Amino acid sequence: MTVAEKIALRAEPIKPKIGAIVRNSKEELLSGALSEEIRRLIEDRGVLVFPEIHFTDEEQVAFTKTLGTFLPEMEGQEVYDITLDKKINPRSEYLKGSLFWHIDGTMNKRPPGYAILSCKVPATWGGDTEFCNTYAAYEDLPEEEKARIDSLRVMHAAWNTLFYYEPEPSQEKLEEMMALGDVELPLVWKHRSGRKSLVLGNTAHHIVGLDWRESARLLNKLREWATSEPYRYTHHWKVGDAVMWDNSGTMHRARPYDPECGRLLHRTKTAGEEPIQ
Repeated sequence: MTVAEKIALRAEPIKPKIGAIVRNSKEELLSGALSEEIRRLIEDRGVLVFPEIHFTDEEQVAFTKTLGTFLPEMEGQEVYDITLDKKINPRSEYLKGSLFWHIDGTMNKRPPGYAILSCKVPATWGGDTEFCNTYAAYEDLPEEEKARIDSLRVMHAAWNTLFYYEPEPSQEKLEEMMALGDVELPLVWKHRSGRKSLVLGNTAHHIVGLDWRESARLLNKLREWATSEPYRYTHHWKVGDAVMWDNSGTMHRARPYDPECGRLLHRTKTAGEEPIQ
């Protein structure tokens, strides 16, 4: 038996419905010997925390590659700077939408699969990241509610996120965001595993074919349910922490923080393995 074969995943749940803390060493994680167990665990838990693991960028990229097909950023970089500091991230304006519940990549044919954030500079105040388990939230819905929403479809648009953080945008900015297009998605994602999860978040504009008031009520009700205490985990960042989430079965958001504080997280991600359908 090889050394790699002797490695066991050491993890403990954070809450009954979401989250686990992984206690393995950096060397064990980078070996790739735990990748299948990690993939199974995150589908169940939604979010995995690697406290003060202190990945370098190269190590974070290497670890991400053990979990699936590595997905570079739009401009080709392997690591994305999550910061409001425009000197570091010239596109930081777009990150303002991340302060509200969302799924990454709803406008893509296949949303990203897993994402990993590591903390380089924490906020001076606030700046926690919250996650919710949309698998567990769906599974706990009453059966009559599941039947009601199972076939509903929702229009999603990147421009809808703009009104969360800038209610009166310039026409130029609105047109720029609208140029990204719209996409119709199911409200309930029927995964190839047989499980189902809710597709919500700040890109969700309206439910197709429903009265607009009823659409707003239902989307808000489901968002409130999915992000309620049993399904929500809040991570308080320390330097060196890494947090991984299953983007196909969770939503997340950053909590408000001082935009001048230099908060900096590094993100890597894997390609999605299935479209929302």
